[in-house]
Amino acid sequence: MKKKHPHKKKISFTKKWSAKLHLWFGLSVGIIVFIVSLTGTLYVFKDEIQNSLRKEAMYVKETTASPLSIALLKEKVSLELNEKFPVNAVEISLDKNKSYRFSYYEKNKKGWNYFEEVKINKLVYVDQYTGKLLAIYDEKYNFFNILKYIHWSLLLNSEWGKYVVGIPTVLFIFMLITGIVLWWPKNKKARKGRFWFSWENVKTWKRKNYDLHNVLGFYASFFALLMSITGIYFAYPYVKNTFNLALSGSLEQPKEKEIKSPDSLVAKNPSVYDLTAQETRKLYAHSSSFRIPLNGKNKKGKELKNIPVTIYGEEGRFSERNALVFDKYSGKLLAEKPHQNLNNAEKYANANYDIHTGSYFGLFGKILWFITGLICTSLPVTGFLVWWGKQKKQGKKI
Repeated sequence: MKKKHPHKKKISFTKKWSAKLHLWFGLSVGIIVFIVSLTGTLYVFKDEIQNSLRKEAMYVKETTASPLSIALLKEKVSLELNEKFPVNAVEISLDKNKSYRFSYYEKNKKGWNYFEEVKINKLVYVDQYTGKLLAIYDEKYNFFNILKYIHWSLLLNSEWGKYVVGIPTVLFIFMLITGIVLWWPKNKKARKGRFWFSWENVKTWKRKNYDLHNVLGFYASFFALLMSITGIYFAYPYVKNTFNLALSGSLEQPKEKEIKSPDSLVAKNPSVYDLTAQETRKLYAHSSSFRIPLNGKNKKGKELKNIPVTIYGEEGRFSERNALVFDKYSGKLLAEKPHQNLNNAEKYANANYDIHTGSYFGLFGKILWFITGLICTSLPVTGFLVWWGKQKKQGKKI
């Protein structure tokens, strides 16, 4: 029979409901939290691993020769690959010893899963001095890209699949908050065993598992909250609008003004892309790389009125981005939007991805995010074992 504890202290209302919510949410979305945490963790060092594997394709031999025309290189890539889709863009490094990267990307919005949605996603490394194709990578089936889309939408259509991940992520945020409430010690005596493991006299795996869930969960929870909030920033417009309002006093970011081409009646200069590249190199000589769209369309498939060039300040980071706009007929510079002129909401929008992946804080941030990701991956497992152990214990009582 169950023993009665007449002097047992009553659990506070807050802790009682925190425990219930923590359990219900954990059992309902634990498997998705496990998958999202694991894929996010494995993705953290994507750049370091991929750059190491692609080192031979990334670099070209030192030479004093000038690069071949971008239009000529684009034509060479198109002829050699013979794809039915056009070349999308080229990314050019400010390091002259690094190769050009031409990309193909086309989406089918009606596809219900990742493999049907992405028609093509290829990356072609080209020696800009000789025109030789150094490597062709089918990014659609790339390990890290698949990890990314499992993390983003469980490989479902990215437009609505993000909510399949987004809703559990919101619940995970509540789990982290309720977990902190449950962890919080009542007094100084109880606090001693909450910050680290006291396993000197502990022999049962159940207690060790409970401590792993409690202690590791506490230390990871603060970083996990940041990772989760930056994650739902991508999925939910109201989260982004809240950040915009808090940072710049407006729900929406300033809309880009459409610039009409002053040279629309002029014959298109065949060297228009080379002129944009030359001017970009001159204005941002100390940046990492820049991207030029080549198919005349933006990411949403709409026709571009001009040539927008995106300049990245540091390799492997997107937080410091500058923008230039060139006339698509003559190649003249029409507008410049440097990073320092952006408002706080725009700067944060550029930085959110880097914060989410830890790259914003350098190598230390990535290591910290990786460790946090491993702990978050373990929490659904250790949490389930805690619950399962209690169920078995209650089943034995008569």
